Amino acid sequence: MNETALLTLTIFLPTLGALGLLFFDSKAVEGMRVYSLVVTALTFVLTIVMWTQFDPSIAGMQMESSHTWIAGWNINYQLGVDSISMPLALLTGLISMLAMVASWSIEKYVRGYLMLFLLLETGMLGVFLALDFFLFYVFWEVMLLPMYFLIGVWGGPRREYAAIKFFIYTLVGGVLMLIAMLMFYFGSAQSQLTGESVFNLLTLMEIAQRGEFDQTMQITAFILLFIGFAIKLPSFPFHTWLPDAHVEAPTPISMILAGVLLKMGGYGIIRIAMPLCPYGTQYAAYALVALGVFSIIYGAFAAMAQTDFKRLVAYSSVSHMGYVLIGLAVWKISEATGETLGRDYWALGVNGAMFQMLAHGISSAGMFFMVGVIYDRVHHRDLNKFGGLAGLMPLYSALAFGLFFAGLGLPGLCGFIGEVFVVLSVWQYSPLLAIIAASGVILTAGYILWAIQRVYLGPEYKGSHPEAITPLTSREAFVGIVLLAFAIVLGVYPDSMFSLMRTSMEQLVATMEAGYQASLNVVQTAAK
Repeated sequence: MNETALLTLTIFLPTLGALGLLFFDSKAVEGMRVYSLVVTALTFVLTIVMWTQFDPSIAGMQMESSHTWIAGWNINYQLGVDSISMPLALLTGLISMLAMVASWSIEKYVRGYLMLFLLLETGMLGVFLALDFFLFYVFWEVMLLPMYFLIGVWGGPRREYAAIKFFIYTLVGGVLMLIAMLMFYFGSAQSQLTGESVFNLLTLMEIAQRGEFDQTMQITAFILLFIGFAIKLPSFPFHTWLPDAHVEAPTPISMILAGVLLKMGGYGIIRIAMPLCPYGTQYAAYALVALGVFSIIYGAFAAMAQTDFKRLVAYSSVSHMGYVLIGLAVWKISEATGETLGRDYWALGVNGAMFQMLAHGISSAGMFFMVGVIYDRVHHRDLNKFGGLAGLMPLYSALAFGLFFAGLGLPGLCGFIGEVFVVLSVWQYSPLLAIIAASGVILTAGYILWAIQRVYLGPEYKGSHPEAITPLTSREAFVGIVLLAFAIVLGVYPDSMFSLMRTSMEQLVATMEAGYQASLNVVQTAAK
């Protein structure tokens, strides 16, 4: 298959599937569900086909294609994939398919739900494969409305509040990103490389690497971009939309939120904010590491204080994604020369951050699914009323143990590798911050083990609807088993992902170093 056609079909197959739902009879609910599952499964297969055609030894973009879209503004339909976007495209395909399997519990307005779900998947895949800043922004904003309605219509009792809060936060982040995008667009016209304004992300990265974006612009643009992406990540203090959105969202949408949407914040920092603003990234590095450490500790203590099972898992995401921010920012330089100190440690942190995003995508989706399984039966999430589920639902409890231990960071499961790599990398940056970050592992063990004890190992179930506590269905067991299997594979054989993304992460580090040095040289040359 033609590479342009492959990437385009991967992105837009869910949209074509959404249009196909219009031809179903409104009473054919089961048929629509099966059809939508087939669409998401085929989309996942297409991401696997991309993977088979992908060469991980090449650091640059592959399967790249560009076609003029809006000629007057140099806006192109430009797609491509590298070692950063490839794992995230695979993650999106997998989590979307499993979330669709989990969507059998949706009974209201099924056609509308399935159409919005599929449109959401198109937006997510588009973000990871777009190489034109304007196209990236379009896909980023495309996700806003489907998610707003998926929470606002199919969510819990406070769904309108949660949906509006999500909408406002994401919209504000989008506006800040738009301002930064226009700064780069008009700033690129001053470059000797182009001589005209461009949205091409690869060209903008090359301009930044040559030091042709001035330092003040880089700092300003980085702050705008970071806030926009940190809202999605989420990082303290931009995280407050997340617990409400997770608590009110239906289970499949919580899986998508935690498994994919949060990763888009980290991806935006890696793909856009860092390579376009190397000087701005280094300027803010210590603040970012400190913010990441604070997010880890804050999220862990907030999770420990919760009595709502789902809210506990939501705050755990704030804590775990703090490791991503730390790993990306542990860039230490010599004040005298501007050269990077401990380059290998920074590369270790960047790789650890990327792996943490993938691992969290698996474990957090699994944890939210496990919460949703029991909520669908007893219709409450009060931790103080649970207990004894291990005896009543042994298979469910066994899967939950595995997935929660993966979130905890137990060696042999996916959560361990990324966190260890990040903590090791931050040691050379600041031993104090490394010790604080490492203590987050202890706090994580505290709230997860306490939750497991209260929900699964307590003496007896004390909540409502005890008669509804029935064994897992085959559909539910399939989702749990697949997620746990991936958690084990990533934990036992992490090089399956490291070997895929290592070359592009090395190139990112080299590009950032070159861009920072070039920015310093431009200023020194101008001073002479």
